[in-house]
Amino acid sequence: MDHLSKSIRNLTNRPDFKDRYNTVKKQVLNNEEVQAFLTNHSSEIEEGMIDRSLVKLLEFINQSKNCQGCPSLSECKNLVEGYHPRLVIQGKIIDLQYDKCPTKEAYDERKKHESLIKSMHIPKDILGASFDQIEVDEPNRFKAISLAQDFVEQYNSGIRSKGLYLYGSFGVGKTYILGALANELASHKVSSMLVYMPEFMRELKGSLQNSASLDEKLDAVKKIPVLMLDDIGAESMSSWVRDEIIGTILQYRMLENLPTFFSSNFNLKQLQHHLAVSQRGEEEPVKAARIMERIKHMAIPIELTGRNRRD
Repeated sequence: MDHLSKSIRNLTNRPDFKDRYNTVKKQVLNNEEVQAFLTNHSSEIEEGMIDRSLVKLLEFINQSKNCQGCPSLSECKNLVEGYHPRLVIQGKIIDLQYDKCPTKEAYDERKKHESLIKSMHIPKDILGASFDQIEVDEPNRFKAISLAQDFVEQYNSGIRSKGLYLYGSFGVGKTYILGALANELASHKVSSMLVYMPEFMRELKGSLQNSASLDEKLDAVKKIPVLMLDDIGAESMSSWVRDEIIGTILQYRMLENLPTFFSSNFNLKQLQHHLAVSQRGEEEPVKAARIMERIKHMAIPIELTGRNRRD
């Protein structure tokens, strides 16, 4: 220990060390932010405090504050990514406290927003949809957007109004409206889920050998506060899909008064026919009618027409 102490004394007594130390101290004391801190806390600054805190002060001036000098979160140059330092007095030293920087706060808020929108097999561009970006060039499109916006306002007031059953040909914007609704709900801290039905059904069929996985996926869809079933009617129909999956989801949500939205290329009559006939050619019109009664109870049908906006 004596040998180590002697070595440190020898090091600090070297002329070049003192020169470097004084250069660093001058650099620190010439920093405008440090000067402002020292002025604001002049009554608390004791003799020798700056010398004892020089390493921390140097750490402070060499880092970005309020994201100046950091082009993005991934390129943050600070010691802790997404956090910037501020000077504080701790006892007899000047110390650093790290707070989230504005870019980190915006990033976390965006991630929190995204986490409120759960999606199964939905394109990324749909997840960025906004009502402001939708052309309101037809009466039914205006009606659909108005009802969707009314739904958000009523939901925030504790009113559980009906969902929508949006139907029409390919590319008229049915899924985009659902995506915009999901984003609007997320901005009000309401969790929702967008489910592309054909892929979801294929995924569930792949989980048949694992009942725990199947139940977990089914429960997530059943219990989400606001559910959007995209492209219902495009899935391959079977008694299992209709009765055990679609029927189970809709029955639970109807009993629990959980809002559900739909999009389809089929009108209600065409969807009923799709649900009634399986891939094997089996016809079960009564069971199909039971599903349709639930859909009619839960959603307002609106036909969307117009050009294919994907072209």
